[in-house]
Amino acid sequence: MTISTIFFGILAFVLIIFAFFALSSISLWFQSLVSGAKVGLLNIIFMRFRKVPPKLIVESKIMAVKAGIEISTDNLESHYLAGGNVMRVVQALIAADKANIPLDFNRAAAIDLAGRHVLEAVQMSVNPKVLETPLVAAVAKDGIQLKAISRVTVRANIERLVGGAGEETVLARVGEGIVTTIGSAETHKTVLENPDSISKRVLGKGLDSGTAFEILSIDIADVDVGKNIGAELETDRAEADKKIAQAKAEERRAMAIAAEQEMLAKVQEKRALVVEAEAQVPLAMAEAFRSGNLGVMDYYKMKNIVADTHMRDTIGGKPGDEEKKK
Repeated sequence: MTISTIFFGILAFVLIIFAFFALSSISLWFQSLVSGAKVGLLNIIFMRFRKVPPKLIVESKIMAVKAGIEISTDNLESHYLAGGNVMRVVQALIAADKANIPLDFNRAAAIDLAGRHVLEAVQMSVNPKVLETPLVAAVAKDGIQLKAISRVTVRANIERLVGGAGEETVLARVGEGIVTTIGSAETHKTVLENPDSISKRVLGKGLDSGTAFEILSIDIADVDVGKNIGAELETDRAEADKKIAQAKAEERRAMAIAAEQEMLAKVQEKRALVVEAEAQVPLAMAEAFRSGNLGVMDYYKMKNIVADTHMRDTIGGKPGDEEKKK
């Protein structure tokens, strides 16, 4: 087999492959040709080698051209290769153009690549969305709790969709504004009489700054009276003071009992000393007998005196006996 034969074989194989891709791309090329999209046949063929779906690019280009929007094929391919949704971006550009909303391809592609639904954003710019806040509870200065629910009407801000805060931030700011407004009211009756004062004050704070939305209105849907938080706090404080006083009284009682027990111990100690001293009397008398300082008659006289004293105490009553009987 000669070199020329191998060369012609390879050339034939390449031509067959090229013809296959060309035949499969002719229908798309003809579709773009009759639609005025002007997508070249070779460009469609090479899209397959770049792993770009030609059908998606051609149909998106035709859709944009028919809507009067000029978008280059390279921009569509680059957005697809970057991981974007080409069809959604084209639809968003068409919707923005029909609604007279300034939006170019680069901004729409950036919004799409940022993870936001660019078509929904354009639709929200035309048809504002209503967000309902969860139940917000706040306490007025008179201690009465109020529970409010509000509805926030927002419109997407195309200029701040990239890097702007989402719906959760808007709802959180509105809830914070409601709590601040109710908390600064002198009485809860003032808020109940003029619920629109909440929306006016909250709306005047510019809560949509730094967000991807523009707040059109804040409407208070419902305001209910909750608990008397002030009275509950006073009750809890009184209960706490009562427990503190009881604890201090118990402490004083325990100290008094301890002091009483200490005094009883001292009394017992003194009684022990008296008993000890009385126990020394017989020893002293015995020593007096031995030393001759006390005679037998003196001892009997002392015993008679003790007996007479005991008899008189028994008849007349010894001081302190009535208290012992009690």
